[in-house]
Amino acid sequence: MKNLNGIEYLVGNKNISKRSVLPYDNNICDFLGDLSDELNSTSESKKYPDIKTLAFWCRRQNINNLKKKFLSNETRVGLGLIFHITPSNIPTNFAYSLIFGLITGNSNIIKIPTQNFLQVEIICKSINKLLKKKHKSIGKMISIVRYSDNDNYTKKISSICNARLIWGGDNSIKNIRNFPLNQRALDIAFADRYSFCVMNTSEVIKLGKKEIKRLVERFYNDTYLVDQNACSSPHLVVWLGKKVDKARNKFWRHLHYHVNKKYILTETASLDKYTQLCSHILSLDNLKKYELYNNSIYTTFLKKLNKNIHELRGKWGFFYEYNINDLNKMKNYINNKYQTLTYFGLNKGILKNFILKNQLEGIDRIVPIGQALDISFFWDGYDLNRFLSRVVDIK
Repeated sequence: MKNLNGIEYLVGNKNISKRSVLPYDNNICDFLGDLSDELNSTSESKKYPDIKTLAFWCRRQNINNLKKKFLSNETRVGLGLIFHITPSNIPTNFAYSLIFGLITGNSNIIKIPTQNFLQVEIICKSINKLLKKKHKSIGKMISIVRYSDNDNYTKKISSICNARLIWGGDNSIKNIRNFPLNQRALDIAFADRYSFCVMNTSEVIKLGKKEIKRLVERFYNDTYLVDQNACSSPHLVVWLGKKVDKARNKFWRHLHYHVNKKYILTETASLDKYTQLCSHILSLDNLKKYELYNNSIYTTFLKKLNKNIHELRGKWGFFYEYNINDLNKMKNYINNKYQTLTYFGLNKGILKNFILKNQLEGIDRIVPIGQALDISFFWDGYDLNRFLSRVVDIK
């Protein structure tokens, strides 16, 4: 229900606490474990892979593992009140942002997008159920709101919060930063990023039927599950090595088979996808060739990479391709827009050396194919456990 100012409270109300508690407080850890159980038990949740992933992520075992990793000799408490502005491209992002704030000992106001995602309603319904019963004490630490065009509210909360987490495009972040924080508050911005994938051609060629099936399933999870909307979803596939046509034909053919079984492409998305391809055919000066695997997969193979390659974005199974024989040749194209590098058939030491040797400005994550969407407390180069809590130095 909306109040007179147009603020809709999906969870909690305006009586939010500014109190902070210890990171990984037992009551909060119990709440997150119960939330996992609740999400897993509802028939509505089971329809959405992203909710199932959230429930698996906040299960007790994972929270306990995170707690063990966090334990240190420092005395830490939460910052106080965190204001989260969450994006419209990933429906469950707001829940992860909330967990980041809660688990580090903070109260949280979460502004969710105005779009009506069913995942949002399902998750908020589960949270409300828990807060009304077993976890009433946590109720004053959570307020999930939805509103549009209410600068006064954004200005007010920005002025009293201890930190602001902004998820979104560059323009959205710029607009939010027009609202000043108090002098000691932090701004942490998760801006628009670009991600790509590197595959070793010889290793792809070696794969048997079971192994190539497993690889394309993992690539599918990184891309199609979120229509390539996530900042960590790859748009560019870089083939490293020789016999590139043999490797790529094998990969795309098996992915095509998997996508046809799992993915539903809407008519609107199909039209937009085809329009983008036509535009590239007319305007891309570095286009070598393009291939269509029905409407499931579009690939555009590039003759060369331009400095603005990060501006080429695919959706709904639209990928750009390029071939190199030396990973270091990518160094001149990577800027601070680059977030995640997913890989297959490469040694981790080579990848680490690629980052350190070339002193790259970008790439904050390097993960195997299949883990692009695995969110953690290390995100965009920030250690959120540290950034969202403060040290009390006791001598």
